[in-house]
Amino acid sequence: MVDRMGRGARGLVAIAVAAVATAGAVAVVTTARAAVGCRVDYAIINQWSGGFGASVTINNLGDPVNGWRLGWAFEAGQTITQLWNGTFTQAGAQVTVSDAGYNGTLASGGSTNVGFNGAWNGSNPVPSAFTLNGVACTGAPATASPSRPPTTTTRPATTTTRPGTTTTRPGTTTRPPTTTSPPACPTRTPPPAYPNPGAVSGSTGAHDPTVVKTPSGSYLVAVTGNNLPLRTSGNRTSWSNAGVVWPGGASWTTPYTGGSANLWAPDLSFRNGQYWLYYAASTFGSQRSAIFLATSPTGASGSWTHRGLVIESSSAVNYNAIDPNLVVDQQGQWWLVFGSFWTGIKMIRLDPGTGLRSISDTAVRAVAQRPSAGGAVEAPNVYFRCGFYYLFVSFDLCCRGAQSTYRIMVGRSSSVTGPYVDRNGAALTAGGGTQILATHDAVIGPGHQAVIPDVDGDVLFYHYYTSSGASFLGINLLGWDSAGWPFVF
Repeated sequence: MVDRMGRGARGLVAIAVAAVATAGAVAVVTTARAAVGCRVDYAIINQWSGGFGASVTINNLGDPVNGWRLGWAFEAGQTITQLWNGTFTQAGAQVTVSDAGYNGTLASGGSTNVGFNGAWNGSNPVPSAFTLNGVACTGAPATASPSRPPTTTTRPATTTTRPGTTTTRPGTTTRPPTTTSPPACPTRTPPPAYPNPGAVSGSTGAHDPTVVKTPSGSYLVAVTGNNLPLRTSGNRTSWSNAGVVWPGGASWTTPYTGGSANLWAPDLSFRNGQYWLYYAASTFGSQRSAIFLATSPTGASGSWTHRGLVIESSSAVNYNAIDPNLVVDQQGQWWLVFGSFWTGIKMIRLDPGTGLRSISDTAVRAVAQRPSAGGAVEAPNVYFRCGFYYLFVSFDLCCRGAQSTYRIMVGRSSSVTGPYVDRNGAALTAGGGTQILATHDAVIGPGHQAVIPDVDGDVLFYHYYTSSGASFLGINLLGWDSAGWPFVF
């Protein structure tokens, strides 16, 4: 956002993992028909109070399938609220997910994946059985939830002896428990050069974009500007104006903005059935800054409720309270990462019930700093993937039009509070960082990044400048190499 040298704003969200479980199965063979078999890998990839996200991978172990229908029963009253890569129906506990058309054909040995957000209350066990087109993917989860130990599957004896089976008594055959692992983390080869932003149209002027995918599958973006402008899209390509968060203004911010309506670096997320918005109020070059919270049931303009001050800064502290990003860790604990210049990027604990700063843990933790380069690090965004928290930041100078020098850097840690290190092992608190995107071709000063998962992979949102000095919305896919480091493609 703004530092003592005079620059401009950023933010976004991240996610956290609470539990992982995998469902395993054994091929089923019937007479007078083709072989049918399946294994389902069901993983809870993040979880919070009242809600969770899950990934479901269907592995076809039999003959090719043209058009699939996956079924299971929830065991603790869970419900699906939003699903990607397919369609679903739910009647009571029973769930049926069907292919999305483009992923309906499963070759022998092939697989496909669907993801969903759900609601839970009290417990969230992994479903114990799945069916594919009415045929059981036999057996309980091989790597079960904490409340369910692995089981051994038995089946009636067949007249043919199969390798890998052992007769235990007349009439039954026992197959060892399946030991499938959680879905592998996909990797790919980085491109030889930075890509240009993906095609977007409509209302694409943007600065410090943050994005959330709504329960209906559309996209909501908020950006820096007067009263926090909103954009919407149904396809992540065509964007439309959607008003502002505060059509009547935000009077509580004026002590920090000098009376201006220009608010900075919004951070959007959808949790517990509502939208959460953290945003900053300050002026260029000032350390007199504040981060506020608002919530909304719909995300629409004028629907937001002011929830209060989260944290503020002044010359009495060594940080600047701008550029917020909400992080929910694997244990469901809420954190706010924020900061710009001064002594860099900080993290504080939040109360998950209110979204405001914890009163029991008031520590301000350091997660990134640049002792050189005038301290130019800001716009933090933490994203969890495959056992690591990735801290994305922007180095150097924003908000100078065609003279902007922003670039996107990253480090990672196995703990949400750090220490974060780059690819070479350098600590981000000592100026480390691995560059993943910088000025190239006609793209100037890309930064203030935000990462979300989507049906086609992880997606990077950011702003960049053109030679005209105007800033625009940039969107690219984010890939991961064999060492687990991200790149833009």
